Amino acid sequence: MSLLEVNHLHFSYTPEVEVLKGIDLRFNGETTAIVGQNGAGKSTFVKLLKGLLHPNEGEILFNGKNTKDYTPAQLAKDIGMVFQNPNDQIFKNTVISEVMFGPLNIGNSEDEAREKSIKMLKKVNLEGYLETNPYDLSLSERKMIAIASILAMETGIVIFDEPTMGQDFAGKQKLKEIIYELRDQGKQVICILHDMDFAAEIFERTIVFNQGKVLMDGPSREVFAQKETLGQAYLEQPHIAQIADQLGLEGSYLTDEQLIKVLKERLEA
Repeated sequence: MSLLEVNHLHFSYTPEVEVLKGIDLRFNGETTAIVGQNGAGKSTFVKLLKGLLHPNEGEILFNGKNTKDYTPAQLAKDIGMVFQNPNDQIFKNTVISEVMFGPLNIGNSEDEAREKSIKMLKKVNLEGYLETNPYDLSLSERKMIAIASILAMETGIVIFDEPTMGQDFAGKQKLKEIIYELRDQGKQVICILHDMDFAAEIFERTIVFNQGKVLMDGPSREVFAQKETLGQAYLEQPHIAQIADQLGLEGSYLTDEQLIKVLKERLEA
């Protein structure tokens, strides 16, 4: 298991505005959602984890070693990141060459890279588009190409930035399957989300960012039960939790199944 530890992290793009203000976090295997309003510092934070930026103060340790001692290329073997906008990530003129780029770049042979790439394109239901230009496909399909390109690198840590954006129900179900599979493989999954329903249903741990600080951090069930604290970050509870609250139910409900079970038990009582 790859470990990430964040100690007293500060970061600013300009001296006048501090984006991150003393972040202390440890990632040790739980699937983790990072939520918060735009401008809370989420995307900046994961770019620091990936080594695309460096802290102004504090440190990020990867397996005990400061990420400042790695180049982004070295970290790419262990930390994969799917960008929010696939257009910022895709640059090849065929789907297969795009997905193969990452594995080839970290030392896989041509045959290995192609085999892994086709496997991952099958996983996202795009194996029929190997020679297609990615920009001839839809935005949601390009997002899946970007995901396949990171999965093909088989990194121990996978970071998703807003993966559900632009995805329909089937796309979200596919993402759910991928995240569960990565978890079952012992990989660390970290995901930035605005979709509170998806975060609550899928992720074991949720971290709430607000104005460059960690407002809450804990099991998703506990975090999403705290309606008033979420409100401080201008976030709403998942819809299921809101429905349970309207029905006057005590406790924390994150999925349809949990709510339906309690309602059935009440009717049968």
